[in-house]
Amino acid sequence: MTILCVRFQLPSMYEAALPGLLGLLEDFTPVVQALPPDGALVDLRGAERYFGRDAVELASVIRVRALAHHGVDCVIGAGPGPMLARVALGDARPGVTCAVPEEPDAIAEFLAGKPVAALPGVGAATARTLCEYGLDSLGLVAAAPLSTLQRLVGVKAGRELREKASGIDRGRVVPNAVSRSLATERPFTRDELDPDRHRRALLSAAEELGARLRALDKVCRTLTLTARYADRSSTTRSRTLKEPTAHSAALTREAYGMYEALGLQRARVRALALRAEGLDPAEQASYQLSFDPLDEKARRIEEVADRARAKFGPRAVMPGSLAA
Repeated sequence: MTILCVRFQLPSMYEAALPGLLGLLEDFTPVVQALPPDGALVDLRGAERYFGRDAVELASVIRVRALAHHGVDCVIGAGPGPMLARVALGDARPGVTCAVPEEPDAIAEFLAGKPVAALPGVGAATARTLCEYGLDSLGLVAAAPLSTLQRLVGVKAGRELREKASGIDRGRVVPNAVSRSLATERPFTRDELDPDRHRRALLSAAEELGARLRALDKVCRTLTLTARYADRSSTTRSRTLKEPTAHSAALTREAYGMYEALGLQRARVRALALRAEGLDPAEQASYQLSFDPLDEKARRIEEVADRARAKFGPRAVMPGSLAA
């Protein structure tokens, strides 16, 4: 086993703690891929030789360090490849690393009884289609004719599905993926029912994301909203922006739109998080020309506000609804 899939058990929605925890993983290997909001893939091929320990032993050290330095426990799956490690994570629990053996027969046996939804990349719609035809386990999918799978889910998807169900893992860990996103969260002191407080939390988060993007001279292409509820369940929605932006007003509008689409009504919300993804340099982004004087005025005010915050602190200028 050379690949670990680590999921940190972060309290509430403290996604902003993830970069520090990724730094802990990078003490073992530079090949770390973030899986926001709370996970990572770790390639330990070089680390096993360097430390003289296998991946399962290193997983125990990682768990102890995460608890000692950050007060965060984690669950860890290990396998010969990223896909298998992610499947193993589903069977892992705090204190016990679930490891997939490297032998092909052992891999096939491990996967055979798993439901098709346990496979990364298989969504609810695909799983439902496969189950309607009796292909409700990975063992049955692996044994099914390739032509059948391709008729059900498509030519490329069918081929990839059969390979994965057979234990063929062609994935790799792509380092530095965390640099492609920025995240912030707003946990509530108690489970919150008030939609106005939800919207103020989203406004605050969007303002922070916009300021951070502009400070880095970056724009984002996608915005993701995650809502976590009192029963520890969560809902995540992503929206691709019409054009790359770091404009706080635009980010706020998109956040509000995703929030309204959730139709939460009387849901007890424990935390809200926003993540800006697909970051690109601002100077390389293209924009639609606007002749709206109000929008142009808002952007000029935003530039002045950024300079004031840089000099006097982040609370020097803020929307009136957040001032209290």
